[in-house]
Amino acid sequence: MTSAPTTTASASGVDRSRAGRRAVWGLGVGLVVVAVSMLVPPVFGVVVKAGGAEPLLGDWMLRYGPSSVVAVGLVAAAAHPRTHAALDRLSWRHLLWTSWLVGIVWMVSLALVDGYDGMGKILNHGTEYLESARMIDDVGEMLRTYVSRIPLDAEGNWAVHLAGHPPGAVLMFIGLDRIGLGAWQVAGPIVVAVGATVPAAVAVTLDRLGAREAARRALPFLVLAPTAIVMAVSADAVFAAIVAWGMAALAAAGAAGGRRRLGLGVVSGLLLGWGLMCSYGLGLTALLALGALVAMRGSLRERAVLAVVTAGTALGVVLVFAALGFAWWDAYPVLHERYWAGLASQRPGWYWVFGNVGALFLVAGLLLPAALGAASVPVARLATAAGRARAQGWELAVAPLVVAGVAMVAVADASLMSKAEVERIWLPFMPWMLLAVLWLPPRWQRWGLVAQGVLALVIQHAVRHVW
Repeated sequence: MTSAPTTTASASGVDRSRAGRRAVWGLGVGLVVVAVSMLVPPVFGVVVKAGGAEPLLGDWMLRYGPSSVVAVGLVAAAAHPRTHAALDRLSWRHLLWTSWLVGIVWMVSLALVDGYDGMGKILNHGTEYLESARMIDDVGEMLRTYVSRIPLDAEGNWAVHLAGHPPGAVLMFIGLDRIGLGAWQVAGPIVVAVGATVPAAVAVTLDRLGAREAARRALPFLVLAPTAIVMAVSADAVFAAIVAWGMAALAAAGAAGGRRRLGLGVVSGLLLGWGLMCSYGLGLTALLALGALVAMRGSLRERAVLAVVTAGTALGVVLVFAALGFAWWDAYPVLHERYWAGLASQRPGWYWVFGNVGALFLVAGLLLPAALGAASVPVARLATAAGRARAQGWELAVAPLVVAGVAMVAVADASLMSKAEVERIWLPFMPWMLLAVLWLPPRWQRWGLVAQGVLALVIQHAVRHVW
């Protein structure tokens, strides 16, 4: 009667030991990639056109401010057992609200290291959206001429960010400007408030897929991730939120029935479709949606119907824009030409294939490669029927999302359409990969969370980012 628990405990200990070894290997690979990314430009004199803090787009500049005390305090709190005990006692709804509020404080405390300018002055730059939004007085004309103004040699060509994105992005800032919220001092905090909802949206997605306890365990890693240093303040943080809530709606649709199921599928399609109209790269979120469909319960027929409803609605968003003058399929080839006619032609592709990954590991945190290492074997086992039969329920829900996150980054990196700046461009992909921390042994999770916060402090105080 006593042998079974002993055997189970022993097996559990062996699994944790193996996961720990794989995490060490993953961390080692991550450190090597980051080190090579940082050392190649200065040691070999390679000009990669990204400032002086390659692979990040910025320059080395040591600085601090009063808000540094708050940021350090949050990391210290993450190391205290009583903090986690208090979080365990929170109800699900209160935990989600807490994740949002703490996320805002974390992002703001890091951003204010640069003074209030860090809260969004970059949004006012000529290459960004706000200035263009103020100058556009005819949205219909903008949509009809959008593609023709993408080329670098076009008369009245768009600023860099408008040319590099579909019009959905600038339309959001036009909306803010029209209702009197177009000053960067106001728009910046709005971007922060929206971006800070990403952890809650990812948690809701897991909850609706039947993995609430896993969501509770993952939330601290999503909130305290070094991604906060670029979430505040970048429009890509808003894109990440749009995708995350689109996924939450899709997962909720899978858990619902009847008309509510179809209605939530439409909501998901609207959000994911709008995301596609904000960034060309978000077409890759089709992989993420596929991962959620694989993870959700229900018959194959039910999931197929939901997929059709969601994809059809997303396509409907794209077609509405086409009817108004902007055809996504016409714009992307023109963007490709402009991209390679600009700075991209001066950035060596061979370096950025691994430099992008180095930037990813710095901004998502070095716990990411460790977590991917720990998750590699158990996730791979789920490809077999025997592996799925032995898996825990949360693993079946989380694994497809992690795999989708890795696949999105792999495709984006291989496309060479994101040479540098991926620390913000890939923000919509990062939280889904970070869910791999759930396979880390408890000790790795406890101290890894603190290490993530420390890494964010180091980067924010040592590197002056463009945004």
